[in-house]
Amino acid sequence: MTDPISHFGRKAQIESANRQAVAKGEPRASSPASEGVRPLAPPATDELRLSKIAQEALQEPEFDRAKVEAIKTAIQQGQYPLDSRRIAENFVAIEKMIKG
Repeated sequence: MTDPISHFGRKAQIESANRQAVAKGEPRASSPASEGVRPLAPPATDELRLSKIAQEALQEPEFDRAKVEAIKTAIQQGQYPLDSRRIAENFVAIEKMIKG
């Protein structure tokens, strides 16, 4: 049975016939859709062009490396002030966002 819109059944029959013909060394059957159709040109490649501002933004780091290193050193030396209550409150807020 062939789908009247997509001709799916007919395509499957032609492909099956082609596989059998190739296996036997016979010429392939052609589909009505492929008769008189020229091969498609290779697809063009996409190109992305960034503005000068976007290029500059990508070149600059999004954070201050010196500040990050200073904080890391302070944490390792035990000199970075941590507010355990504030940390706990933030964890609770995150849990509430996750649950619902």
